[in-house]
Formats: sequence, structure tokens, C-alpha cells
Amino acid sequence: MSAKLENASRRDFIKGSLMMIPAVTVGSGVSLTAAADEPPPNLADYTPTFFDAEEWQFVMAACDRLIPSDGAGPGALETNVPIFIDKQMEGKFGHAADWYMKGPFTEDASPLFGYQSSLTPREVYRKGIAATRRHCQDALGEDFRGLDAAGQDRVLTQLEQGALEFDEVSASQFFAFLLQNTKEGYFADPIHGGNKHMAAWKFIGFPGARAAYREWVDQHDRAYPLGPVSLTGERG
Repeated sequence: MSAKLENASRRDFIKGSLMMIPAVTVGSGVSLTAAADEPPPNLADYTPTFFDAEEWQFVMAACDRLIPSDGAGPGALETNVPIFIDKQMEGKFGHAADWYMKGPFTEDASPLFGYQSSLTPREVYRKGIAATRRHCQDALGEDFRGLDAAGQDRVLTQLEQGALEFDEVSASQFFAFLLQNTKEGYFADPIHGGNKHMAAWKFIGFPGARAAYREWVDQHDRAYPLGPVSLTGERG
């Protein structure tokens, strides 16, 4: 595949993902004023509040494979996606604060029946990371972060397909949360910790939280000429 077609495919995939994720993904209750006064941190300088050091290395390595840096647009690490995920673990999503969490739970239930587990997302992450790392160490002789890109991709594919069976957590559910939160962190407003400097929005030409752009809604096949604006007023 030529570089031009590969870049186009990457852009189409990312645009398709955006259609399923609103600019503001979660109601975290953060202060717009406080967020506006604080520049986004550098990923290397960030100290996670939920993940421990080993878990944090796993999250960064996994996010880097889900949205890598070698395409036409920015990768998950450049856009602080791991920071978004860490913040979500301490918020309503991580605690499943407004979810119905009572049984009975059925493994093969229709999605219409909702989430089928007694584990909160933060518990799924903690158990899922630990189980995946044990699998890598026992079966591959290396921690997940020590595998090459192809090896990490194989493990992530096994998680997605449910090919790995863990005792305490569903491998496919763990991957589903990881992929969902990676995409959310990439596309959500920077106020939630990811999409640093609206890099993902700039890449796909998304206007963000601009007050008015109605005159552009019907102008198809034309690039939007103005940069995005975040909820805090940052301009791209």
C-alpha cells in the first residue's frame, strides 16, 4: 500500500471513530477556569493517580500500539491519551458510579442487557493488566512492554478476540475498555486530560467547541479553514 493510501486509510479510520464519540465524553465536573490556567503536562513528567508504575508502563505501551505515532497524524502518546485514562479511573466512569451493577450476570447476554460484570472499570483494568502481564511473562518470557511491536499487537489481538482466558476478568472486556478509552482520550476535549493541544481535532479538521460554524455545515468536500477551540477557550 502506498504511503498516500495508508495515510488516507488512517485518516478515514480516525474520522469514523470520531463519529461515535462526542467532544465531551464524560461529565467529570472539572473546573473550566482551573483547566484554562494549567497547561497540559508532558507525558514524561506526569505522575499517575490510579495506576502504579508497572501498570502505567503497560497502559502507555498498549495505547502506543492502538494509535501509533508512525502514521500521518499524532499518536496516543503525543496526545496524552494515557493521562486521560488515568483520570477516568478516578472519576465516575472508573467507579461505575451511575451504572447498574447488581446481578445476575450472564456471560453471553445480548448487549441490550447492558454491562455484565460485578467489576468496575478500574477493577477490570487492574486485574486485566496484571493477567496480561502474567501471560506475557509465562508464555513469552517477557513483560508486555518488553515485546516488540508485532508481539504487542498479537497479544492485543488475542485480548480483543477473547483468545486468552483469565481467572478473574474477561480478556475481551478488558480490551474493550482499553480501546474505548483510548479513542475517547484521543478525541475528547482536552479538559479531560487527552487530545493535547487539540492535535487530534487539527488532524481531522474538527472545529471543536466553536460557538458557531453553521455556514460550513453544508459545504462538503471543503477543508474547514479555522482551527479548533476547546471548552477552556484554547485555540488551535
